[in-house]
Formats: sequence, structure tokens, C-alpha cells
Amino acid sequence: MEFLNLFQFILLFSALVFGLRLFRRRKLPPGPIGLPLVGNLFEIGTKPHQSLANLAKKYGPLMTVRLGSKTLVVASSPEMAQQVLQKHDEAFSGRVISDTITKVQNYDLNLVWMPAGDQSRLIRRALSTFLLHPKKLDTLVGLRHKAMQEMVQHVTKMSETGEAVDIGKLAFITALNQMANTCFSMNVADYNSGEAQGFLNAGLKRRAKVAYNWLNSVSNEFVTKRLQHRKLKIARHGDMLDSLLDCVQEEPELNYECVKVLLVELLLGGTETSSITTEWVMTELILNPNIMATVHEEIKKKVGDKGRIEESDVLELPYLQAVIKETMRLHLTVPLLVPHKTETEVELKGYVIPKNTQTIVNAWAIARDSKYWEEPTVFKPDRFLNSKLDFKGQHFSFLPFGSGRRMCREFPLLIGL
Repeated sequence: MEFLNLFQFILLFSALVFGLRLFRRRKLPPGPIGLPLVGNLFEIGTKPHQSLANLAKKYGPLMTVRLGSKTLVVASSPEMAQQVLQKHDEAFSGRVISDTITKVQNYDLNLVWMPAGDQSRLIRRALSTFLLHPKKLDTLVGLRHKAMQEMVQHVTKMSETGEAVDIGKLAFITALNQMANTCFSMNVADYNSGEAQGFLNAGLKRRAKVAYNWLNSVSNEFVTKRLQHRKLKIARHGDMLDSLLDCVQEEPELNYECVKVLLVELLLGGTETSSITTEWVMTELILNPNIMATVHEEIKKKVGDKGRIEESDVLELPYLQAVIKETMRLHLTVPLLVPHKTETEVELKGYVIPKNTQTIVNAWAIARDSKYWEEPTVFKPDRFLNSKLDFKGQHFSFLPFGSGRRMCREFPLLIGL
């Protein structure tokens, strides 16, 4: 009898909580009701970007879902993305910090998770001025070219011996060494050694903590050595690490811990985005031989008698640029942009989104919406020819790097890679 009474009490309590949530969400955007306690977890499943895109077709471009006890607002159209990322970007500038993130060393110094404020503005300004300014990137071309030459030599050697080339591994180590040369003027991995194999095997998404800790130790070692070199007045390298150390001297609010975290952020984000995109570009070209032939012909005409393509040539290859953009549209590195959190109550299109509500932009749904893209699931680089769509976050139907104050600021470097 006592067990029955307890069961009835739990059932009644769950019903009251469920009813209270229904009442509270009357002013929230529409969405599936879900089940008591678990919400919409079963409907979302293991591929949330796809599930949320399907739900948005029924409930609209701005909808509400529940993940257990947590309320989540999802924007799934360019118009709604613009409202969240641009028009109301200050109100949506917060971050939801999970327990997993808080276990990462110095997570609060990472731009992705750092609260919007004076320190984040200072770091973003330092990135723009000292690291990612076009003139600065131009001075580092030689370092990035070194990594590309090593990749070409490795592929040539493999072809001479008749060995198969692992495109995924090749793209990963090349991207990692390009970023490492840009930051430290030195490689951190070798194609034939297991130096970074643990990082590669772990995968950036599946075991980000392993990747972060490995890169953190690498960054710490380079910063320590470079500071010793400065004391001994050893010649500068002129790379990003030197620029960041200069920045610390000019900006007293920055410190060496910030430098280490920024370097890890550049290495982690740059390697992931560049290697995954390269792998997908190669996959799409193999699947579409006519497109590959067009790219080959364009490169052949541009290279001419030089015999090799330079980084500066890439921006003058419109069809190759279109291929890269189309790849990033179909195969987003981050299909759901990093979740935002409302810092204040926000009224949006007649709905009221409470303070501290987690909000996500489904960039994958936007990039595959037939309202904005003809034949959205087909690989068609031509759609980007003579188009003004770019990576700068001002065209909300194409958001590979996000938009607004929380946009990925490393995109000028990543485009060059």
C-alpha cells in the first residue's frame, strides 16, 4: 500500500511539474510537448541537427524543445539566425558551460566560453591586430608553405613505393603542421611517426579532452622556451607566438596563461576545420569527376610554367573557391553552432524567451533548406560562382563560422589554409 501511495505521489508530482512547464512555455516559441522528465530527448536522438531540422518543418523556424529539465530554443532559418546572432546578439551573448568544459584547464580563458565583456573584447582585438590582420598573415606564408611542401614530398614518396595514402591522416597532419608552423615556426607531428597518433585516433569531437591536454602541453613547452630565448636575446621567429608575447607586453591585462590558451584554441580549431574540410573536398571531387576536371583545368591555367600553386593563387581561383564553399555548406564542421544563452529576457517575433535560456542556431538545417538553396542536397559549386556569399557571417543562409560577437575570429587564417 505504501509503495502504491508513493507511486501515486510521484505520478501526481510529475504531472504537476509537466503542467507547470506547459503553462510557463505559453509565450515561448511552439514545439513538441515531449514526455515528463525526459522531454524531447527520444525525438532528438543521436543526430540532433537532422532531428531538429525535421521538427522545425512542423513547428517553425523558431521552436522550443526540452532536454530533460532544460529548455532549448532552436533557430532554423536565416531570418531567425540573424535575430539571434546579429539583431539581439548582446542579449544572446551568454554561454552554457557544461561540467565537462569546467574540467578543462583554464577553460574560462578560452574565447569560446569566456563571458562577453572587456577581457573578451581585448583578446579579440589582439587577434585582429597582432595575429589575423592580412598583412601579418602574409608575412607567415613561408611557414605555411613549408608544411605544404613536406606534404607534397610525402605523397610523392608514397606514390613511388606504391603505398596507399590515408587522406584523413594526410589532411590532419598537414593542417596541424601548418597551424604549428604559423604559431611556433616548427612542426609538431610527422607523417611516419606516432608523435600525434593519440591525438589523431582520439578525434577532436569524441575525445576533446585528450586533444586539448596534448596541445596544452605542446603550447606550454613552446611558450616556456620562447621566453627563455628572449632573456638570452636569441633572434625572433616573427611567428604568432612572438606576436602574442609582444601583445602581453603592450596589454597588461593579458598574461602568459591567456597566450597558451589562445595558441591551443588556434591549433585545435584550425586543425579540425581545415582537415575535415580538406577531406570532404577530396571526397566530393572523387565522387564528381567532372567537377574535379574543371578544378584541375583552372589550376593548370593559373600555375602555368611555375609548376606549383602558391597560397596567393588560391583566392584567384574562383571555381576552386566555389568548391570549398559548397563543401562547407554541405559538410559543416559544426552543424549546430555553439549554444548561446540569453543574458536577459528577449522578445522575439511575438514570443518571450526567458533569461538563461539555451539557444542554438541549426546551421545545418539552414544550409539544406530548399527555400534558400536549389537542390540543397546536391553538390553544386556553380551556385557560388558570381555570388556575394562569403565566410564573414553577414549572409545568414551560409554560416560556416557563425556570425556576430561570438563568431569564429580565426576564419581569415582558416580560409588561407
